[in-house]
Amino acid sequence: MQEKIKQIIARYQEISEEMGKPEVAVDREKYSKLAKEYAELEPIIKKNQIYQRTLAQLEDTRHILDNETDEELKELAREELEKLEQQVEELEREIHALLIPPDPNDEKNVVMEIRAGTGGDEAGIFAGDLFRMYQKYCEAKGWKIEIMDVSYAERGGFKEIIFTVSGNKVYGRLKYESGVHRVQRVPETETQGRIHTSAASVVVLPEAEDIEVEINPNDLRIDVFRSSGHGGQHVNTTDSAVRIVHLPTGIMATCQDEKSQHKNKAKAMKVLKARLYDLELRKHQEHITNQRRSMIRSGDRSDKIRTYNFPQSRVTDHRIHLTLYRLPEIMEGKLDYLIDQLLIADLEEKTRAEIQTA
Repeated sequence: MQEKIKQIIARYQEISEEMGKPEVAVDREKYSKLAKEYAELEPIIKKNQIYQRTLAQLEDTRHILDNETDEELKELAREELEKLEQQVEELEREIHALLIPPDPNDEKNVVMEIRAGTGGDEAGIFAGDLFRMYQKYCEAKGWKIEIMDVSYAERGGFKEIIFTVSGNKVYGRLKYESGVHRVQRVPETETQGRIHTSAASVVVLPEAEDIEVEINPNDLRIDVFRSSGHGGQHVNTTDSAVRIVHLPTGIMATCQDEKSQHKNKAKAMKVLKARLYDLELRKHQEHITNQRRSMIRSGDRSDKIRTYNFPQSRVTDHRIHLTLYRLPEIMEGKLDYLIDQLLIADLEEKTRAEIQTA
């Protein structure tokens, strides 16, 4: 750990000197980049300063215990020693946590997909409830939602809905939502009051930038067709809907939300790029998972991640064994109750791995 700290201190000092140069001060782009790196390193530097001071106090206290003859002073030193040892241990964990490099995807916008799973009509209704929950969460965060494609279910809700979310560090919080969400409740169509179990799947993809996904136009098949709306409404009379198929992988993206074929094509391409980027990302994550399995970042999206039990007003996240009796609030978009705990669990797991490899 201390070897890494030495490298960080050297880099911190180097950046400070660079930012003080007149030619750098007038170069806005370079100065901004250095300032960002400086701000990222500063918490580590400050935490290490506290750590070093605490280590010095610990050494002084041990010296008193080894050399002091007064029993009363030695007893006070023993109590102080115990506190300082705990502080040193806690500071080491905090520094290890700060040394973990941030996920570069955390800053990205996302493409989200919600699909009805098992459970018939109730699964479609639940998919609609999940979309409404995410919609309210995004509104509270000041994030923008844009619907890319939608397929309505007959009794309400969705068979499938695909949308983008843009804002500040969207992927960093929504990435924990990928997986199968299960609901337990009495459906509106149930006449005998029996509780049914249904499911919907959620996929969260970091939005790919043009420089990250290179697509050969010859690898694409682009089909155009007439859009279809919910209950026969808003049906286009022109071929404005677009389906793009990436032939080497078979990955497909469709958009029929806009009346313009050009706009639908641009939206479908955005979804396709995100899916291709996610394919490469999952290959990379699978390689990492083979070395160190993560309870939070499992690449297997078939895993059931969360259960929403309406009769008991209970939500359980199975990855971290967290149960909250705040279902109405969570369905109204108060997702931070869950996401904050997932972030903490993720950080703790990474910190343990950092300590083991240090």
